[in-house]
Amino acid sequence: MSRPRWLVPALLVVFIGLPVLEVLILVKVGDLIGLWPTIGLLVLTAVLGTWLMRREGTKAWRALIDAFGSGKVPSRELSDGALVLAGGLLLTLPGFTTDVVGLVCLLPFTRAIPRRLLTAMAEHQVESLGLGSGMLPGAMGGRGGRGRGGDVIPGEVVEPDPAPGSASTTKKTPDGPPRAIEGSVID
Repeated sequence: MSRPRWLVPALLVVFIGLPVLEVLILVKVGDLIGLWPTIGLLVLTAVLGTWLMRREGTKAWRALIDAFGSGKVPSRELSDGALVLAGGLLLTLPGFTTDVVGLVCLLPFTRAIPRRLLTAMAEHQVESLGLGSGMLPGAMGGRGGRGRGGDVIPGEVVEPDPAPGSASTTKKTPDGPPRAIEGSVID
């Protein structure tokens, strides 16, 4: 599988551009408010990030468990869990740019912004693999699936008659359920 064209430039930005930007902003903030208040602010955002990640992570975990319990596809809950984890990690890193992005990922009222971006990226990836958005019923805004406007073809399941002499046949027992006849598959 070939890597996307944007991957190398994105990695360059993340590993080179972001630290440079963080240092520039730290120097500017340090000039404005002083060294110790800047360090205090960085420690405060790390503590706040840990607390918020714990609180929002617990909510996201409960929502995921509830979604599984109700039998629905937990796409939103999974993306929220990933965003909470990423946001908490970003807030624990030193720097104000990562703190702002981390807060956007962690706070419930701003989390919809990165969730939409994450959903669009996932749908684009699925479509680029040739699977189409209908392959994700109910997940990430896909079109397929029951109750979401997708195509549902009614039908019934019909058990095929076993071929004569096949190794895998079933036999009705007087008690009710069929009993499997053991055999082996020869390649």
